[in-house]
Amino acid sequence: MAETVPTSQASQGAVDGPLVLAVPSKGRLQENASAFFARAGLKLAQGAGARDYRGKLVGVPDVEVRYLSASEIANQLASGSAHLGVTGEDLIRESLPDARGQVELLTPLGFGQATVVVAVPQAWIDVRAMTDLDEVAAELRIRHGRRLRIATKYVNLTRRFFAEHGVADYRIVESLGATEGAPASGSAEIIVDITTTGATLAANALKILDDGIILRSEANLVASLTAPWGQSQKKALRTVLGRIAAEERARLTREIRAAMPADGDLDLAGISALHDAQLPYGVPENRSAEIVLHCPVDATFDLVDDLVKSGASAVSVRRIDYAFGPDNPLIDRLLTRLG
Repeated sequence: MAETVPTSQASQGAVDGPLVLAVPSKGRLQENASAFFARAGLKLAQGAGARDYRGKLVGVPDVEVRYLSASEIANQLASGSAHLGVTGEDLIRESLPDARGQVELLTPLGFGQATVVVAVPQAWIDVRAMTDLDEVAAELRIRHGRRLRIATKYVNLTRRFFAEHGVADYRIVESLGATEGAPASGSAEIIVDITTTGATLAANALKILDDGIILRSEANLVASLTAPWGQSQKKALRTVLGRIAAEERARLTREIRAAMPADGDLDLAGISALHDAQLPYGVPENRSAEIVLHCPVDATFDLVDDLVKSGASAVSVRRIDYAFGPDNPLIDRLLTRLG
């Protein structure tokens, strides 16, 4: 007779499994995601080749990498099948009815940029804003006895945006192909679609409404609020997010080194405060010691100028690979949401 495992033990076993990280399975998104993790010292290793949809993070135990489509990643984060994932904000907002309650967008990743927009034919010279669509819809009702048709893959984003602007007399035509071609083919009057440069819209004689930007999207590192977060997953999470935060902090920081003035007269505390810089090793106790400051990238040259004017010499500026600290806003924010 099979042994029955108590419910509490079964649940604990599920909770103590690996942290599941879902990343895009192909194309530029996969390449960019791999580069993002590599910069943080987290190398993705796919299983037995490109057809293996499982992998690992080299040197980080208790992490299982899954290679999925961007839309599937959003769904797995919502269902709790994955703990962390890389996917577009547009897919999160479109596919999750309660995105705020299901996931936490931890940090934008700087790639996969696209803007979800409302676009109408360029020939509609008097239609420039969302408020003009009510008049268009009314005219279609009177002349043709039908509603304004909107071709889109973004059904939920469209409905929410149009409701916010008080536009209600329309019908959505779900697009499965090239959405921007719908007005020319006669299947819809206007579209809601993503664009990066606007060139494809212009090639199809379409223009974006002045207030027709629904969402400026890019790839994000997203955490699930519904996944089982046990001690093993949280331990792996601290490793992963710790390295990501250290790389991000380092990328936005420069290290400045200099020699103290011969007379030792330098208001380091005042200069560092003025430029939002830090003295990681404190104020040097003697004139022969080296000055070390960490400052935001955009404050670098102003800080250097002030050091030189104050008599500091041999000033150099360096990039930092990683900058670890006692605080990690990514982890803190997620653990707060998890309660």
